[in-house]
Amino acid sequence: MPAAKWAAAGTTAQGKPRARVEPASLTTVWLNTGTLCNIECAHCYIESSPRNDRLEYLRLADIRPFLDEARDAGAREIGFTGGEPFMNPDLIAMAGECLDRGFEALILTNAMAPMMNRRRELLDLLVRRGRGLRLRVSLDHHAAAAHDAERGAGAFEKTLAGLRWLLDAGFDASVAGRSFVEESEEAAREGYRRAIGREVELTVFPEMAAPGDLPEITTECWGLLGKSPESVMCASSRMVVKRRGEERPAVVACTLIPHDPRFELGRTLADSWRPVALQHPHCASFCVLGGGSCSP
Repeated sequence: MPAAKWAAAGTTAQGKPRARVEPASLTTVWLNTGTLCNIECAHCYIESSPRNDRLEYLRLADIRPFLDEARDAGAREIGFTGGEPFMNPDLIAMAGECLDRGFEALILTNAMAPMMNRRRELLDLLVRRGRGLRLRVSLDHHAAAAHDAERGAGAFEKTLAGLRWLLDAGFDASVAGRSFVEESEEAAREGYRRAIGREVELTVFPEMAAPGDLPEITTECWGLLGKSPESVMCASSRMVVKRRGEERPAVVACTLIPHDPRFELGRTLADSWRPVALQHPHCASFCVLGGGSCSP
């Protein structure tokens, strides 16, 4: 990308006022369980892999202060993302604590071996504390070839088996797809219905395009696009991460930009509750122009 593009918090490369998002009310706190994953996707925005522990496992003791803050701020949902959350040994305990405190708990997963290896724990969580527990399974496309091109040969069938297990066991499970294949929403939904063998809730996320292809977001864009700053996820959510080698977790603006220091906002949710300048390509491609949000 051009050196000047996305660089300044106050203005774009063309000297126009850059859009920023003022915090509204906190609804969702995301916990990044770590960047370790059982697979390595071709275009993973967070660079998760079986070797990348750049973000360490969050542990139960790490998250408790943030749950206290989230409760006091009126948040209703705690989301778990990674990496693959089920690789984190404390995931079930952390989700249980969130449910015990009255939060909804949303776990994002590829539904492959790390989840299937913990079926007994997961079933026990469902029986004891299942009210408010949801899982969202990443199934990039309803055709195996498209999904496996991103996630590796055989990934589609493994994920499909995990998703079907969740549904058969009575979990509140949904699907996250991607819009990288040109097709209508109606065609996509029919394709997923056929592949899974039943109706499921489906969210299709926009692609995050290459930086050079994207316009920077100015203050004029809100009116031109008919979009409100309050609709962008950094108005209502934050993500907690634990960087390798650091004693304390940090809070970043959103789930999509965990590594850029410009989006690290402090060590507490209270410290982080300040305006966010939209100075990253993901702000444009996913949130503003793509209309995506990681929360339902």
